[in-house]
Amino acid sequence: CDMTEKTLTKRKIVLKPKNYMCFLVLGVLLVLFAVLYYTGNMKRSSARLLHQIAYSIILAVSLNLVVGFLGELSLGHAGFMYVGAIIGCYVGSLLGKFIPVPLVTLILSLVIGGAVAALFGLIIGLPALRLKGDYLAIVTLAFGEIIRTVLSSQPLEKAFGGPQGLSVKTYSDSLFVVSFVVLIFMLFIVQNFIRSKHGRAITAIRDNEIAARASGINVTYYKLLVFVVAAFFAGVAGVLYGHGVTPIKSGAFSYNYSIQMLVMVVLGGLGSLNGSIVAAAALTYPDVELSLVLPSNLSAMRNIIYALILISIVIVNNAPALKKFRDRFSFKTLGSFLSAGLRKLIARIRKKNPERPEEEIVDDPADWSEIPTKIEMNEILSVDLRRESEEPTDLGAEDK
Repeated sequence: CDMTEKTLTKRKIVLKPKNYMCFLVLGVLLVLFAVLYYTGNMKRSSARLLHQIAYSIILAVSLNLVVGFLGELSLGHAGFMYVGAIIGCYVGSLLGKFIPVPLVTLILSLVIGGAVAALFGLIIGLPALRLKGDYLAIVTLAFGEIIRTVLSSQPLEKAFGGPQGLSVKTYSDSLFVVSFVVLIFMLFIVQNFIRSKHGRAITAIRDNEIAARASGINVTYYKLLVFVVAAFFAGVAGVLYGHGVTPIKSGAFSYNYSIQMLVMVVLGGLGSLNGSIVAAAALTYPDVELSLVLPSNLSAMRNIIYALILISIVIVNNAPALKKFRDRFSFKTLGSFLSAGLRKLIARIRKKNPERPEEEIVDDPADWSEIPTKIEMNEILSVDLRRESEEPTDLGAEDK
């Protein structure tokens, strides 16, 4: 039906604090860490640790798009990261000869590395996404191993360094600032993507692919879209890794690294962005600290301690005896508490129904006794109401 402008009502936009809590927390942490770094109160090792946590979160969130939201198992995420790291850092080193500003070179290398990884995701996704379950996991795993072998083989050894790795110019320890900015930008894109109609179509495919296809959803298109977006951000994380660690060796992007990303996603919760953030930070910190603390002859102990930490986390998350503990000290409870406090603070600052200032309040000069009418009020009250069929009676005698 046609609706005029007067009948159209404005849609009230409600901003839920819990949907933007991760941006608030990450923004506050970024400002705090930046102030500590530029005032000289942060160690270089801490700055490198923050950098590693940032690109680990990017990897976990991007893999969660495929595993958690789409419901497909992919074990080739490390391969996309390696492609982005090699191509992006190599092109960035060439652009550095012509562009004197390092930040511009870094941004261009991030875009190029992510675009190349997305292109490989499109090439691999076209045939691979026709498979499901373990078959898709095997194909993506094979892609990760093949791409590492090809880019480090002898024909490309001169360009990409071969088994010795590609040596590029590393940036200062302040690279963690750029990594956190990229992380916040990525989270903004992913969260809005998931909450859009495209995200609802993706979750519908995960829940029931047959019903989604019967509803008119282009399943192949959305599967490929998620795969390409995840590969793009994996390539961006690879470029960030390459500019912080040199040389870039293919052995660092093995099958085990893909499993480590998958562990972050599973522990954080499938389909949970906040869970991926917390799990990536919680698992990266002990891994890096153990590699620094343990000497070289005890480096194998790092994997054992790391495995014990993972087992402990799994037990805490799934033990029935610890259910009350999990409910009381869960991140959901903490988020609800912070959201309630934030709403109370906003309500105090901005009153719901503010009073009008005194100078704006003016007496209404209108007076009903002064409103002109065609018929006097006493005439209206003196009119006798009768039916049309009734004949007027002679009231003269009675009046007399």
